[in-house]
Parts: sequence; C-alpha cells; structure tokens
Amino acid sequence: MRRLVVLVAAIVLVDTMFYAAVVPLLPYYSHHFDLSKSAAGLLAASYAAGTLIGSIPAGWLAARIGPRNAVLAGLSMMIVSSVAFGFAQSIVALDVARFVQGVGGAASWAAGLAWLMARAPANRRAELIGTALAAAIAGGLLGPVLGTAATQTSPKLVFSMVGLLGLVLCAWTLTEKGPAPSHGEGFAAFRPAFRNGPVRAGMWLTTLGALLFGTLGVLAPLRMDHLGASSVAIGAAFLVSAGCAAASSPIVGRFSDRRGWREPVLLGLCASAFWVILLPIPESPALLFLLIVIADPFFGLSYPSAGALISSGAEHVGLAQGYAFALFNIAWASGQVIGEAGSAGLAQATSDAVPYALLCALCVATAMAVHRRGPRAAPASQLS
Repeated sequence: MRRLVVLVAAIVLVDTMFYAAVVPLLPYYSHHFDLSKSAAGLLAASYAAGTLIGSIPAGWLAARIGPRNAVLAGLSMMIVSSVAFGFAQSIVALDVARFVQGVGGAASWAAGLAWLMARAPANRRAELIGTALAAAIAGGLLGPVLGTAATQTSPKLVFSMVGLLGLVLCAWTLTEKGPAPSHGEGFAAFRPAFRNGPVRAGMWLTTLGALLFGTLGVLAPLRMDHLGASSVAIGAAFLVSAGCAAASSPIVGRFSDRRGWREPVLLGLCASAFWVILLPIPESPALLFLLIVIADPFFGLSYPSAGALISSGAEHVGLAQGYAFALFNIAWASGQVIGEAGSAGLAQATSDAVPYALLCALCVATAMAVHRRGPRAAPASQLS
C-alpha cells in the first residue's frame, strides 16, 4: 500500500508542478507576446479546460483498460505536452500544449486516485486523499520554482527535464501491479451520482476551492508584477504558501476521517472569505506577498473532505472509483477555468476587486449552507 501511495503522490506532484510553473511565467510570456490580462488568463486556464473536457473520457478509460494503463496514457500526454510547451514559439502553441497536458492530467489523476481508493480502507479515505493532495500542493510549491528557473535559464531545458521525469514515472508505474479493468457502467450511471447529496456537496466544495486558487493564480502574479516584484519574488510567494498548504492537507484529511468533515470545511470557508476580500487592497508587493502566503493554504482546506465525500457517495450508488474521480476532476477544472479565464476577463473589464468580492460572497453563502446541516457532520466514510 505504501509503495502505491508514494507512486500516486509522485505522479500528481510532477503533473501539478508543470501546471503551477506558469505562475511566474505569466508576466514573462505577457511581456514576450504582449498579452492582455484576458489572454494571460486563457493561457493559465488552458490546462483546466483540457482537464474539464478529458475528465469523463479519463474515467471511462480507467474503467475499460484499468487504472495502471490509464495512468500510463496520462503520463505519455504529459511528456509530449511538457516538451512541446518548452519549445513553443507562439501563444497558440503554448495554449495547445497546456490543454493537452490538462487532458493527460485528467487521466493520470482519475486513474491514480481510483487505484489508491481501490486499496484504501474506508476509514482512511480522506487521509489518503489528503496525502495525495499534499503531493499535488508540493508540486504547486515546486512549480513556481520551475517556472522561475525557466525564466532565468531556458524553457526548452527546464520543460525537457519535466518530460524526462515523466519517463521515469512511466517506468515506475510498470513495476506496480494494477487492478483489473472494471469495465463498469455506461455513462448513464452518472445520473444517480449527481442525485447523491455527498457527491454534490463534494463537487461544489472542490469547484469553490478551484475558483479561489484559479483567481489567485492569475490576478496575484500579474498584480505583483505591476507593483514591481520580480519573477523570483512572485515564485517565492507561491512557494511559501504551497509549503504551508502541503503540510496541513494530510492532517486535515485525518481529522475529517475521525471527527467529521464539517469543521475543517467551515474553517476553510470562513478564513477564505476574510482573506480573499483583502487581496486587491495592497499597494506594495511586500504586503501582497504576505497576503498570498496567508490566504493560499485556507483556499484548499476543503479538498480532502470533498474528495472523500465524492468517493464515498459514488461507492454508495455503485459508481466505479475511476468515474468518481472523473467527477472530482470535472468539479476542479470547472472552477479553475472560470477562476483563471473568467476572473481575468472580469478584472480587465472592471477591477481585481470585483471577482474577489464575488468569491467572498460564495464562501459566505456556502459556509451558511454547511452550518445549517447541524452541529456535526459525520465522517465521509460513514455516509455510504
């Protein structure tokens, strides 16, 4: 079990590292290709758009050919797209490379997490999802470092090295025995899942977290650049914040398994509502740096509980875990696309304060809905 946890963690770490590398690269490419704020948001959102479109096919692929083979397919797309991104000479090529990476990420994430849940005890789901997400956050931590290295050296060199890491992961995956294909249900099996309360709750919490991260990931680096911060400082802000989030994710998952999902979710929502409304205020890069470091860890506090809710709810209605994490991917990608491209476009038409204020309102409304569920919500493993 431990080897599989480490493998899945490594897969999501490398995938997320490539995804998050764009943060310090946004100002770099904005200057290089003379991008508007909306065009920069589109570049950032291309990965999530690929994940959104690829999520259902990824779940089907994991059920039909087995999680291990689906992971290999996702890693193969990551290898090709990362090298293509490094050698791209136009904004269109960059957008397409990130889109393909998103499709590959949908396959490797859905299959990897389904593989993990196939072996996980029911009372450890949130903890193991939290561990995988901690690795993803660590990838988010290393991603800005990767992007900063690309701005200081060469995108060709840096993203070719990411492709090499993908080859190593493929070889490692081949050493692990995967579960047999479930073949599973047709797409009609999603209907009862969408009617399941824990699945709907988990998907919305995932979407909201992605909205927060997506908006922060585009508007904050562009704002820091506008205030005169270097790409190194921008990368450092997200490096430190991701480190804090990675440390807390398994702890939150373990707490959710033992005490219930409601308390960590409420804490994350209330803290997010407070900090997100402050993000457009700073007029100095140092103060904005501090706010990013504080706010970012709270934005993902609901993720371990949300993943466990989706997994348990899907199991209750007889939906294969590959499909369950396709739903997780859909929820995440929807929030990222709207947060990155939508918030950037709205900020360009109005100001950064408008999308941040809307996110604050969504966090408050969701916290009120969670609070109305009663004094204590059961652990996700007990909801099936």
